[in-house]
Amino acid sequence: MSSTESRKPGDHLTRYVAEFICGAKLQDLPQDVVALGKKSILDGLGLALSGGATPLGGMVRRHFDDLGLGQGAATVIGTDRKVAPRFAAFANGVGIHADDYDDTQLAVATDRVYGLLTHPTAPALPAALAVAELQKANGAAAMLAYHLGVEVECKIAEAINPRHYQTGFHATATCGTFAAAAAASKLLGLDVEQTCRALSIAGSQSAGLRENFGTMTKPFHAGRASESGVAAAQFAMYGWTATDKILEAPRGFFSAAGGGYDANAIAGKLGQPWTMADPGVSIKPHPSGSLTHPGMTEMLRLIRANQIQAKDVVRVRVGTNHNMPNALIHHRPTNELQAKFSMEFCMAILLLEGRAGLGEFTDEVVLRPDVKAMIEKIDFVVDKDAEAAGYHKMTTIIDIEMADGRKISGRSDFGKGSPADPMSYEEVANKFRENAAYAKFPEKQAESVVAMVRELETLPSIDKLMAALTR
Repeated sequence: MSSTESRKPGDHLTRYVAEFICGAKLQDLPQDVVALGKKSILDGLGLALSGGATPLGGMVRRHFDDLGLGQGAATVIGTDRKVAPRFAAFANGVGIHADDYDDTQLAVATDRVYGLLTHPTAPALPAALAVAELQKANGAAAMLAYHLGVEVECKIAEAINPRHYQTGFHATATCGTFAAAAAASKLLGLDVEQTCRALSIAGSQSAGLRENFGTMTKPFHAGRASESGVAAAQFAMYGWTATDKILEAPRGFFSAAGGGYDANAIAGKLGQPWTMADPGVSIKPHPSGSLTHPGMTEMLRLIRANQIQAKDVVRVRVGTNHNMPNALIHHRPTNELQAKFSMEFCMAILLLEGRAGLGEFTDEVVLRPDVKAMIEKIDFVVDKDAEAAGYHKMTTIIDIEMADGRKISGRSDFGKGSPADPMSYEEVANKFRENAAYAKFPEKQAESVVAMVRELETLPSIDKLMAALTR
């Protein structure tokens, strides 16, 4: 029996995580996990392009100018700029999460509100790419580091007490810092002791509060998590000291940030199974909060099946469990960031336009008179049947009253892009193309990225992929 197998759950947990990171090999990844990861990687790259074209991207680059940053090893995606890895990780993490359009981890435990935990790719991928460029790594090494980051992030998020999220911590920001540290540590070739220290340095930088949802600071969380993880791994490499038990200690991450944790959710569970495959990760078809997606998927189905015209809609009732309105707080949004967390806007724009992409989530669209008028027809309420379905689901029940007297109803627990209704690689590629086009990125380069990610493990150098992502 190995030393890892003989431990009690929770004993030397940080070391267990470090040993997993250091010992993992690409052949440890099942082929379904590899395939799922490629979809999330491609999705993340497209979001870095579109997010970098938002005002947030411009402000990040302005900040780099103010810092007087010179040339570095890592690419700010969608630009011709290279900076130090930690800053590229920050910029690309902000970009991926800028439109709240990135993938989402599903939970195993049924006591997790909404059945959601983190946005795994936003902190993990930028760190993996930035350090891979620094190390002149190949596609296989970068992909492995990304998967390790996602797995560590997701299992930490699974283990920490639900109080962590419920009382205000943003798990993408907090757990995502460990993701970036794991990915960076693997690519830097840190040993177990160094990786323990990297995780510990990351834990002391872990931060992010949900009160900032609906503002630019939410994507700032993802960028800072990715940056902090890269910095943590580099400082550990230099010899910076830190505890070797940041996760499990009485004054460590799980206790301080969550009031405790379930050791059985993480001890012995890394890669057993890989979270990417079970319970899975959802890829978003719309740039809004995940809680809107079951309702949006069902609304689109109802519109198409019943040929619903916006002008004929008298009233819409959208019912969910009582937790969902606690996150979808903007009932009368005044800008696109608020609209991402507005069930009323998401339903209204589908009725009016039949789609809800980046072009619909703009301040101008949110303030349109017809959009405001349609929002007034939508009642977002707590529904007893949705409540009874359980808080780990995002059950959404829609009842539409039409001018001709028809009553049209539907129900959905999960949205398009979830493991229950997954997007194919080609569907994700179409989303990538739309995001690249939104950023006015050259079509030929975009197509080369789609092709390279499809065969990422065979890429002799990550530099080839990053060059294709440079304007």
